[in-house]
Amino acid sequence: QRTSFHRSQTLDFKNGYAFSRLPREGVGGETLFANQLSQDELDDLCTQGATLTYGQVKRSAPPRFAPAFVTYDKKVLKFDAYFQEEVATSAEEHYRIRQVGLYYYLEDDSMCVIEPVVKNSGLLQGKLMRRHRVPKNKQGDYYHWKDLNLGIDLTMYGRTYRLVNCDSFTKVFLESQGIVVNPPEEMVSDPYTEQRRPVPKRIVPAGPDPFRQFLTYDTKVLRFYAIWDDTNCPFGDHHPCIIHYFLADDTVEVREVHKKNDGRDPFPVLMRRQRLPKTFVDKNKNFPSCVLEVTDHEVQEWYSPKDFAVGKSLTLLGRTFFIYDCDKFTQDFCREKYGITDFQPVDVNKKPLEKAPQVIPPYNGFGIPEDSLQNCLSLFPKPPRKDIIKMLENNLKILRYQVALESPVPEDKNRRFILSYFLSDDTIGIYEPPIKNSGIPGGKYLKRTRVTKPGSTPENPKYYEPSDFTIGSTIEVFGHRFVITDADEYVLNYLEGNAESYPAATLQSIRDHFHPRQVVVETASSGVPKKDLDDLIVEVQKQLKLQEPFNTRKFHEAFHHFDKEGTGFLDKTTFLNICDRLHVPTSTILLKKVSWKGCCACG
Repeated sequence: QRTSFHRSQTLDFKNGYAFSRLPREGVGGETLFANQLSQDELDDLCTQGATLTYGQVKRSAPPRFAPAFVTYDKKVLKFDAYFQEEVATSAEEHYRIRQVGLYYYLEDDSMCVIEPVVKNSGLLQGKLMRRHRVPKNKQGDYYHWKDLNLGIDLTMYGRTYRLVNCDSFTKVFLESQGIVVNPPEEMVSDPYTEQRRPVPKRIVPAGPDPFRQFLTYDTKVLRFYAIWDDTNCPFGDHHPCIIHYFLADDTVEVREVHKKNDGRDPFPVLMRRQRLPKTFVDKNKNFPSCVLEVTDHEVQEWYSPKDFAVGKSLTLLGRTFFIYDCDKFTQDFCREKYGITDFQPVDVNKKPLEKAPQVIPPYNGFGIPEDSLQNCLSLFPKPPRKDIIKMLENNLKILRYQVALESPVPEDKNRRFILSYFLSDDTIGIYEPPIKNSGIPGGKYLKRTRVTKPGSTPENPKYYEPSDFTIGSTIEVFGHRFVITDADEYVLNYLEGNAESYPAATLQSIRDHFHPRQVVVETASSGVPKKDLDDLIVEVQKQLKLQEPFNTRKFHEAFHHFDKEGTGFLDKTTFLNICDRLHVPTSTILLKKVSWKGCCACG
């Protein structure tokens, strides 16, 4: 029954300042009690906890200032866009659609445009517009993120970009700033690129229920090991292959097994996965079906698992394969499905060819036989190995002999040579001492090399050794015969120091040769003045030089023949008989001076 609902005035001015005051009476003039609380206020007190504040309430500190380049660091808005480019130089396309990505950097309001690089596209792709602030109009304004949205055209430097989509961060950021993001659009593809894109061929499954077959035999493959015989073609060979039969869709794949250094291109797939026809329908032979695809209407029968068996030959797309083995899963499948029990693998390994004996050609005389033999053993010959231990032990050890040349030429009878045998590598060098007014220059006659004995073969060469050099023996060097007439004293010392390594006959021959010289030494040490003995030898040599060419070798052999006991002494009668036989003149005055030991020294 209340008729007054007015409220008392609570706003007033005092001393020119506006302030509010508490109402003096309630609505409609009702009396107000000073400490009476409403029911809403009582409810608020029940739900809120009591707070006690001392002094003035402290205000919270203002938020810390952060510049834009710190707040928006590494925050980028990314839009998917495309633009249309005119093509005036091609008859196959008049325009080209190029898909790009537009990036807006919030830290400095810069933008850049990047096109994904497509290999072998023939276009300059990558960063189409570098990062910078892009002008919006001629008044000097720049593009801002507020100007970007989906489904709009954006013109920059005369090129219009269509924004079709963005990433999730860009969408959340724009919506947080109060911008209504338009729904995304579908990216437009380049028609020329779509025209050139290959259309995948559909594999036509076989059987009444291909889906059931796929669910039953998925990931189940029969594996057969086969040999592709390609020997009928030039440079053909036997290629090991693996035939995969996929039970899910009755397709066949053939892979070639490559070995290391087999010389073939590394392409493992010989036949791609496909259905292989077995029997074709009779058709007109004049129809050019070789250039067309094989359809189901042209094939009467396709290859199936029952056509593959161990020990069977198959012709797949004109190539003949011989199956010689299969794996364990294939054996179990064929045993359960077709009742086949014979899975004995066939041996297809080639029998090793008999190696033809290597015939070593005869030595041609160039170089040493070991060096020439390396050309027959290897395509890139290596130098023969040397005995380093022997070279170090016998370094600078040389056996020297004096040899004479056996030749029918009269001028070669008086030629003398020095034969040097190097113990470090068993090589021989021959040097001819030059003689004045002889007409022969002398010098190196044979460089240092190994010399084979007569009758040796290139397969088993035999070289001269120190045991072959005896006094009076003949040495054949590359068709020239030399007779050893003298030796160095170092030869005798070396052979005596290594007597166990050489035959006794070689050592005895050298000893017999040096025995007369030792007698002369003993004679000189027995009391005869050395000066008188030397004068006597010089005088005898002068007398012999006045005569015809004197054969010292025959004279030496005759002395050793009559001195059977090897004493180095001969009586006067025997000495005179030897001189008469060899046409050596004897002087009575000289014979009186020569004693028996002196005669042996001359010999």
